[in-house]
Amino acid sequence: MKQIQKLANAPVVGKNASPAPAVGPADDLPSAYWQALFKDPRADAACAKRLVQECSLSEIGRHVLRVSCSRCARIVEIQKADAVRLYGPHVVWKDVGQKLLNNTCTQRTGRHEEDGCWPSFE
Repeated sequence: MKQIQKLANAPVVGKNASPAPAVGPADDLPSAYWQALFKDPRADAACAKRLVQECSLSEIGRHVLRVSCSRCARIVEIQKADAVRLYGPHVVWKDVGQKLLNNTCTQRTGRHEEDGCWPSFE
């Protein structure tokens, strides 16, 4: 009983402090929010601000890379480790994906403008 009374009479931390105003949609976000975002390790990813096809293989975090053809609907997948081993770590994924599609392309017309697949990177 003494402990209950002691806890009831003890000052509550933050009881006398004024509550922080709520942030509305038109208000600026607090600086602590932005600092937490910038300290997040995912914010420093070299490839995060660019399209995945513009990144080199060493910058991509995925383990399986996939490119599909918009023309014939064929899908080619390669593991990142295999792509790095075959083409090197600093090659751009767009070039590797185009090579993979061209190596197995079935749409050959004989005209340079129409030959080959149309890559769509996923």
